[in-house]
Amino acid sequence: MSTLGRSFCKSPWRHDSAPILLGDRLTRFRDPLHAHEVLPPFPAYVKPLSSSAAGAVSTASSPSAIGANTIARGLSPRFADVRGRRVVMFQTVIGDSLYATGEVAGPLLRNGTRIRGRNTDCYGYNSRSRTLYQSHPWVLGVRQDGRAFGVILETTRTFEIDLRAGIVLACEGASPGVVVIERDSPAEVLGVLSELTGTMPMPPLWALGYQQCRWSYEPDEKVRELAREFRTRRVPCDVIWMDIDYMRGFRCFTFDPEKFPDPAKLSDDLHAQGFRGVWMIDPGIKVDPDYGVYAQGRDGDHFVKASDGGEYHGSVWPGPCAFPDFTRERTRKWWGDLYKDFIACGIDGVWNDMNEPAIFDGPGKSMRDDARHDADPELGGPDNHARYHNIYGMLMVRATREGILRARPEKRPFVLTRSNFLGGHRFAATWTGDNTSNWEHLRLSIPMALNLGLSGQPFVGPDIGGFDGNADADLFARWMGIGALLPFARGHSIKQSVAHEPWSFGQACERVCRLALERRYRLMAYLYTLFWEATRTGLPIVRPVFFADPRDPALRAVDHAFLLGNDVLVVADVNQPEKHAAPAGKPGGVLAPWRAFDVVEECAELPKLFIRPGAIVPVGPTVQHTGEILAAGKGTTNAERTLLVAPDAQGRARGLCYDDAGDGFGYQRGEYAVTEYVFESATVTSRVVEGTMKLPSSQGVTTRSV
Repeated sequence: MSTLGRSFCKSPWRHDSAPILLGDRLTRFRDPLHAHEVLPPFPAYVKPLSSSAAGAVSTASSPSAIGANTIARGLSPRFADVRGRRVVMFQTVIGDSLYATGEVAGPLLRNGTRIRGRNTDCYGYNSRSRTLYQSHPWVLGVRQDGRAFGVILETTRTFEIDLRAGIVLACEGASPGVVVIERDSPAEVLGVLSELTGTMPMPPLWALGYQQCRWSYEPDEKVRELAREFRTRRVPCDVIWMDIDYMRGFRCFTFDPEKFPDPAKLSDDLHAQGFRGVWMIDPGIKVDPDYGVYAQGRDGDHFVKASDGGEYHGSVWPGPCAFPDFTRERTRKWWGDLYKDFIACGIDGVWNDMNEPAIFDGPGKSMRDDARHDADPELGGPDNHARYHNIYGMLMVRATREGILRARPEKRPFVLTRSNFLGGHRFAATWTGDNTSNWEHLRLSIPMALNLGLSGQPFVGPDIGGFDGNADADLFARWMGIGALLPFARGHSIKQSVAHEPWSFGQACERVCRLALERRYRLMAYLYTLFWEATRTGLPIVRPVFFADPRDPALRAVDHAFLLGNDVLVVADVNQPEKHAAPAGKPGGVLAPWRAFDVVEECAELPKLFIRPGAIVPVGPTVQHTGEILAAGKGTTNAERTLLVAPDAQGRARGLCYDDAGDGFGYQRGEYAVTEYVFESATVTSRVVEGTMKLPSSQGVTTRSV
């Protein structure tokens, strides 16, 4: 039993003898001592859950997708109140493997670990850090026989997950509900989780391209110079990011009149070269009566209050700041409307940072727990910050996304967030925060992305090369090879570091980076199809290798390899050169017959790729940015492509490819095409199996046997 569990042994444990059936092997348990209390709202869900006469869960998804009533089997929690906290304990058995728990630094396999769910600005974190920028009160378990289960702790308050012996959950505040999902595979459990918490929206195609960032590229001429370097050196890239130094005195929604005098012209210049621009907006609004955003927020009563009823202030980049109360719909509407003029400058995407919220002079570098939110009833009504801290960032990006949609309804928003909560993938992509330029953090990149994917957030990646500190050629090249195959691919570094562009470490490193990014862009048709699949099923884009065979215990703790969808295996060398550690090889078992392939010239520094027998993987030509794909596809993603065909033992193979306009919302009206490719009798045939989009008739398709 865990230390946390042992400390509660003297407490009387209680069992729920009448759990609420929400659906087929989908059950909510309550502490019987508190079962008469109304459950607080849980904003991770698309809609509140309730049982029905048919036993189907009531969410935004179809009730028929859940099925008939069957109580969760073998996972009945025990409850206790100890030292003012609510505690829930599940017994596990030998062979149970535990995963997810959101954004965590450490191994993929979470058995034996303990985390604290409180969103924290954790600069300089490492594998021993118990709190990070996001909180996901969720555990995924895989049984010895490959069956799986998931546990949701329905609280927005600070919580703890202790997996050192079984599963022990503890939280502050009201007694939570505990929802248990049981299914025959981990993929099926994630499918149910996505029905409860929603799926990610389809991003614009350009957001899948490589993205370059630094704190900060300034002034605007430096941004133009960077764009020219990418194109001159033929290193593929889609996006350049603007960090806080573009602002006038760190005032959000403003531009420095000397460094960025004409942001619309800068946007036009970037667009002309095939680049997009993503600009940062933080929640801290400088207390300055002459600053229009602050004056509007003050006059509209939009800011969080201190415990004495006055406006809460905390120090961030501009000095003393006020903070919007995103727990209110009217404040989210006000905040979202601030983006109208901002987006009109040609800005393509928005980066919401520091939104834990991070406050330099606050306790724990954040807002005081006794600050007051005037929350809407649907979130639980007025209460202190302790209740709403973990969802502050999620509500901010909800307001941002909704505001961008109103300002530019014809295009898909792209929002990146540092802070988030379970279910927040509906509003924003994420990255793994302020990592460090060292080999430990390179190794952390894969399991962190995998566990966030297993927690419902498919669109994720690290700062390639590391944010804090100085990379060298070996580290940067190796990291680019890995990061270029993760869903969100962005290089980012602190202003005090040496230059961290792909060419900054010499010609050999530049070549590796060019090949890594050419590989990403050549795989774009397959990658875009995986994003579409994620919007439909909730499955992560990158998956642990045990997804290929959940019954194989040898695959349960693999940290150096991952599946890109169902059909591609990525095996990376995460060890520092000359440290006498041989690179871990290709996993065995069901993965042993997978065949090596590549789409770029041989490069020892890049991860090895393998294709599943029986798969067809579509790849495209080498391009410098995704705009070239759309131009070749005549306004669609359906550009010229090669089919990598890996016949199985029976000589057959099959694959799907998703195409649409690359942006906009026509796909929601059926304006897309899912093409099925089938290889049989040494011949490939194709047919559109879904969607109404007319594909360009001139598209060339060739095949290559693997």
